[in-house]
Amino acid sequence: MDLFSILSLTGGLALFLYGMNLMGVGLTRLSGSKLQSILENLTSNRLKGVTLGAGITAIIQSSSATTVMLVGLVNAGIIGLTNAMTVIMGANIGTTITSWILSLIGIGGDNFLIRMLNPKSFTPIMAIIGVVFILFTKNERKHNIARILLGFSILMFGMEAMSESVAPLAELEGFRKLFVLFAHPIFGVIVGALLTAVIQSSSASVGILQALSRTGMVSFGSAIPIIMGQNIGTTVTALISSIGANRNAKRVAIFHLTFNVMGTAVFLIGFYSLDVFINFNFLNADITPVGIAIVHSLFNIFGTLLMLPFTTKMEKFCHMIVPDKEQDIVASQIEERFKLLDTRFFDTPALAVEQCRKLVADMVEKTQQGLYKAFDLLSDFSHEGLVEVTSLEKLVDRYEDKLGSYMVKLSARELQEDEYKSIAIWLQNIVELERISDHSVHVANSAAEMYEKKVNFSEQARNELKVYQDAVRKCVELAFRALLFEDIDIATQVEPLEEVIDRLNDELTARHIVRLTSATCTLELGFIFSDITTSMERIADHCSNISVAMIEIHANGFNTHEYLAHVKKDSMGFRRRYEIYRDKYRLPKDNKSRTNYALNHRLESYQVQPADKSACP
Repeated sequence: MDLFSILSLTGGLALFLYGMNLMGVGLTRLSGSKLQSILENLTSNRLKGVTLGAGITAIIQSSSATTVMLVGLVNAGIIGLTNAMTVIMGANIGTTITSWILSLIGIGGDNFLIRMLNPKSFTPIMAIIGVVFILFTKNERKHNIARILLGFSILMFGMEAMSESVAPLAELEGFRKLFVLFAHPIFGVIVGALLTAVIQSSSASVGILQALSRTGMVSFGSAIPIIMGQNIGTTVTALISSIGANRNAKRVAIFHLTFNVMGTAVFLIGFYSLDVFINFNFLNADITPVGIAIVHSLFNIFGTLLMLPFTTKMEKFCHMIVPDKEQDIVASQIEERFKLLDTRFFDTPALAVEQCRKLVADMVEKTQQGLYKAFDLLSDFSHEGLVEVTSLEKLVDRYEDKLGSYMVKLSARELQEDEYKSIAIWLQNIVELERISDHSVHVANSAAEMYEKKVNFSEQARNELKVYQDAVRKCVELAFRALLFEDIDIATQVEPLEEVIDRLNDELTARHIVRLTSATCTLELGFIFSDITTSMERIADHCSNISVAMIEIHANGFNTHEYLAHVKKDSMGFRRRYEIYRDKYRLPKDNKSRTNYALNHRLESYQVQPADKSACP
């Protein structure tokens, strides 16, 4: 091989990987529940999976291409790992069709139909159809089909480029003699595996072996281990295609390798153990192309029949080789949790409501966890903490989507009055939880900005922010407890604290303006400080929305603005709680800020009006 052959090889690999990616994108976008259902039905049991794999591979004459397609399907989430494993077993059987065809017509036959069955012949047609769909149609479905066709075509052209770049090796006499040089079974397996790994096609390497057999130089004894080695070498294609894929897709490639290695090992041990006692005289006889096709088929059928009952155990083995990361395990647990939202529970609405209650509690926990972690980052920043807050926010988004869709359908069922109120409260307030989670990310990003710019607030500003943060934490705690336990008494405590938080926000803003004008704080820090306090103030607003929604729904509906105006003006309880929270969350003294006229003017607007003596306490 010269430099240009090496460039061709690497270019072919690049096309191969890009084609794999493009095909996966097309499959992901095109695959709705319909395609997934068809594939699941076709692979609903092991026998169907094996038959499907054999049929597909017999059509496209490439077990490597079938396995690559499976890696893409698994990576796209269209087919499960267990189902893919049985299809791979079938693919090993289907690939033997090529050797039967070549045994009849020889390599390089001119038969039109045979040539059209070769991927090298039909992939240009697929590419043309794909390009036509892309250029001359605007239908999104056809564009997705085009991505699949073009992706597969590019993938196959990449495989062809890799094969052609090393094809000259097959013409070298010394290279050909590698097939017959090692009569020892282990060496024969190694030769077959290496050759197939290089040319990326077991069908091609079997074809070369069949061509050599016509010279009368190849015996059964040297051909059998080479054929078994070729089955191992062909797994390299799937291993390459799994680069950059998800863990289940990697497990498909690992299974392909494990299946062929174990089948080869068992066959070698069993066959040559019998040879010791029976003495297979035919091993020294010359093998023909038909003999190679027979050996090829028998070996793959034997391997499939042997390993098919152990599919579950092999799946566990693949999980051991490619284990889940901790976050994968957590994600799997969350997916299991979402299975609580089963539409079959709609026939028993009380049970469905209870499942919603459990997931709302989960959502509250994740929202609170992300918020408090974001607060902690302000004083002790870490990139791991930032990732955690962002991940929790995405998870809360999923909870909102899953719960919202489920509860909308559930609310159309016949529910008890208390069940209907609970669903109404949760439906309205999961939106508030999601928005609180969004603000958690804003706070975390502000902490990251300070860390990256190596700036920090003054000691006075930090102390003030600590008081403000404590007040917001208390507000969140009250609102979340009220929501979890549907406790109206706790809900009524939120609004007075939210008013105190509004007052604190204005006081903090005024004090920070004084620090800016006195040059004790930079403008850059001023913007960050404002972003943090604004996010916290809005978090308190959402807590207020949660509590007010609960009170309204339990009272069969109030106008929010009328309710708030009523409690602020006429409720002695509101005034009393407001004063308690105001005294508890006072900012530390700051002479510069305290003498500021603007600050005093702002605080005057927060004087609570005397309660109406005739109002109920």
